[in-house]
Amino acid sequence: MRFSRQMVTVEEAVDRLLKRLTHLGEETVQIEEAYGRILASDVYATYELPHFDRSPLDGFAVRAADTISASVDQPVYLRVLETVAAGQVPQHEVTAGCATRIMTGAMMPAGADAVIMFEQTENPAEHAATVGVKRVLKPGENVSRRGEEIASGTVIAEAGERINAGTLAILATFGYKQLSVIRKPRVGLFSTGSELLRIDQPLVAGKIRNSNSWMLSALIQEAGGIPVWLPDLPDDLVKAKTIIGEHLQEVDLLVSSGGVSVGDFDVIASLVDEPEVDLLFNKVAMRPGKPTTGLILHGKPYIALSGNPGACFLGYELFVHLAIQKMSGMRQVGLRLIKAKLDVAYTKPCPYPRYLRGRLLDREGELFARPDFNEKAGNLGTLKDSECFMIIPAGGSGKQAGELVHVLTHAMPSWRNEG
Repeated sequence: MRFSRQMVTVEEAVDRLLKRLTHLGEETVQIEEAYGRILASDVYATYELPHFDRSPLDGFAVRAADTISASVDQPVYLRVLETVAAGQVPQHEVTAGCATRIMTGAMMPAGADAVIMFEQTENPAEHAATVGVKRVLKPGENVSRRGEEIASGTVIAEAGERINAGTLAILATFGYKQLSVIRKPRVGLFSTGSELLRIDQPLVAGKIRNSNSWMLSALIQEAGGIPVWLPDLPDDLVKAKTIIGEHLQEVDLLVSSGGVSVGDFDVIASLVDEPEVDLLFNKVAMRPGKPTTGLILHGKPYIALSGNPGACFLGYELFVHLAIQKMSGMRQVGLRLIKAKLDVAYTKPCPYPRYLRGRLLDREGELFARPDFNEKAGNLGTLKDSECFMIIPAGGSGKQAGELVHVLTHAMPSWRNEG
């Protein structure tokens, strides 16, 4: 099969992979450990929010009926009963001709149905026995009513939702100290090739240090997975199968870099012909990374990426990242595509869609994508500055500057403003 591979599109390869994956089991974590995790079930409001009528600003709680004749020139004077701070319970009912000095977030006193801000009264900084109200108020004005934001029993966070800082705030509001989340996928990392050296080994002729595993480990953590470093796979198929079998049960997903092409020593290319392998794809219409391979081995998904760093990086974004999302239980899983104008022309034809590394920039309110033109997949120099891939369609004459292209984002864009 090494020399008779069937080409599939990126979209078909992604679909085949995701159809074979399911989310992992649940576990309970403390709220301080929940950031970035995926909720396993819906979470509900346990009471109304707010759970009492309150003031959204600093001012005076009044009866709107008492302000009917108020104006800047002829303020209405009301007797101040007390001052209520946030967290305090009012001690007096606001009756006709009276007001309560009230702070933001404080509980509304009985009888009051509106709040006038300090700036619309006479001498707002002064703590006096009376207050001069300088405008007419309507009933309910500047009052946050009980339950107006969230009703009791409302879903406040949904299953499959990634917990962010805002999610933590609402969960804490309703007293959720523990949460049920999907277990993080354990992603086993293999590297292949006898040419690889460890990071601490001295360089020797014909060999290179293993950089892909460090890159993949960081990307896996960023996506919410747990990288598990496994032994390097030798170029010998029998020995490689033994090592894979020894570690298969330690992880939920296997990822390797290298060994997927058609060379004499590409061990993954040989592995796909084994009877225990359910091949999903091993030739994808994309450049770089065409020989990227997906398979199921003894029930475990295995994604084999190209050994070229740039192609490995792209293969991770197209396949591994989505696999981690699916196994983590994310509600929506898919490629993060936006549109931008190509900043410079790219006219090199290609029989497959080409993914150009580059950056995004904002020019006079329009989004542009600029390739780095470091087209050789093995080049590392610009990898650290990459934040997206521009997708140049197959065939034709490429794309001209100013034409819209689809862009796959993979990092938090800097969105540099160039005027």
